[in-house]
Amino acid sequence: MEASGGGGGGASPSAPVKQYLHDFSKLFQYYLDKSTPHSTYRWIGTFVIASIYVLRVVYVQGFYIVSYGLGIYLLNLLIGFLSPLVDPELDPSDSPLLPTKGSDEFKPFIRRLPEFKFWYSFTKALCIAFVMTFFSLFDVPVFWPILLCYWFVLFVLTMRRQVAHMMKYKYIPFNLGKQKYSGKKSSASSSGSRAD
Repeated sequence: MEASGGGGGGASPSAPVKQYLHDFSKLFQYYLDKSTPHSTYRWIGTFVIASIYVLRVVYVQGFYIVSYGLGIYLLNLLIGFLSPLVDPELDPSDSPLLPTKGSDEFKPFIRRLPEFKFWYSFTKALCIAFVMTFFSLFDVPVFWPILLCYWFVLFVLTMRRQVAHMMKYKYIPFNLGKQKYSGKKSSASSSGSRAD
């Protein structure tokens, strides 16, 4: 190894940089993997970053076009998060992919964009937009109330279409109102109360 490292004079200055980037990438991935089961803390951190971004935009009173682009991107992520992996409208198969009757086989809801990827893309987009607010190149003068109204109209129309799709194919992308099974825990607690 030492002989090959000493012979390549042109590659040696970039080797420490590549090694540092590789080590940083491994460390970043390690902490990213450790954060996977802690969704509440991840989202709290993301909302702290979002609050800092909003404060930055309000403080400098600019970068509304960056915020609009961020809003469109986050809306696109939200659509992916709320959509099933296999869209029943687009799949021409004969059998229904989502159960439509009580007698149909249970098939769990699988998202097109999983929660972790949704969170990661959401947070990464916020960080990129925050960095963009430090460059005047991205501060395009626009009348922000028009952009805000347009974004709200786009949000309402998109969400109405998504909710109609959910109602048509009878799926709920959240655990709200779904039946939960407690298993053996309830029987063990009831037998323990009888022994007292």
